[in-house]
Amino acid sequence: MTVPAIPAAPRRELPPSMVERMTLILDSFERCTVRLTLEDVARRTHLPRSTAHRILDQLVRLDWLQHSAAGYSLGRRALSLGGRANAHGELRNAAAPLLHDLQMRTGMVVHLAVLDGGEIRYLDKVGGRFAESVPSRVGGRAPAHSTALGKAMLAWLEPEAVDELLGEHIGRLTDRTIADLCTLHQELDRIRRRRGLAFERGECVRSLACAAVAVRGPEGPVGSISLVGRVQTPLEKVAPLVVDAARQVSDVLHPPVPKSRSWRQMHVVAPERTWSSATLDRMMAAGSGDWL
Repeated sequence: MTVPAIPAAPRRELPPSMVERMTLILDSFERCTVRLTLEDVARRTHLPRSTAHRILDQLVRLDWLQHSAAGYSLGRRALSLGGRANAHGELRNAAAPLLHDLQMRTGMVVHLAVLDGGEIRYLDKVGGRFAESVPSRVGGRAPAHSTALGKAMLAWLEPEAVDELLGEHIGRLTDRTIADLCTLHQELDRIRRRRGLAFERGECVRSLACAAVAVRGPEGPVGSISLVGRVQTPLEKVAPLVVDAARQVSDVLHPPVPKSRSWRQMHVVAPERTWSSATLDRMMAAGSGDWL
């Protein structure tokens, strides 16, 4: 008895044009925060690895993508299009009520920003009369390493990714700006040990001080929130408010997955979110630098 041959699986046809292949690759970055490896891209697009690598190189050269040790992510050109506007719209909508609450509770200027290469870009600014003294504007930019907003996001990237974003030579805006990568990495380590709190006094604008915390998603920082005051402002008093606001925005954008709780967890009272003076003192002592 002759066993009928099993027909071979139909061979997947590659898109005939370069434009279609490039579109396949760009579509695989469904969110502006996604980072993919070469293998990820090849698997998602069903393109041969060598083809995907060649097109990725071209997209990086043309600034549609950027490449770092952490993988590929959308570049300046792609992020300036509608996809970025939609993602940033979600961030702004989630943050808006909290920004206004922060401003009402503190009287300080509140910023929302995102990381854009080696710079930050301001998405929102909320403030009263003091806002006129803060030379920032929605859509404006500033070097990431000179701002608390930027340092709060850089602290959650791989060191190699930070180096690639900023380059070897980082400049000064004032005499207090960190101007070398070694010192910057030490500062980013202090920020991580302070549970993500970033500070700067006179590093971006000589007369101003800021406290900031990153809004984080599954793939890393998606933005950051800061409070801005005069250089003598006691930032340690308002720092917990920024931490809580950033956490709430993160929860809105990426709701935490509920985990099964043990008997012990169900019978132990959860700690309050308000930090005690002793807790703040310990945090500030964790390599506080000279911002106090």
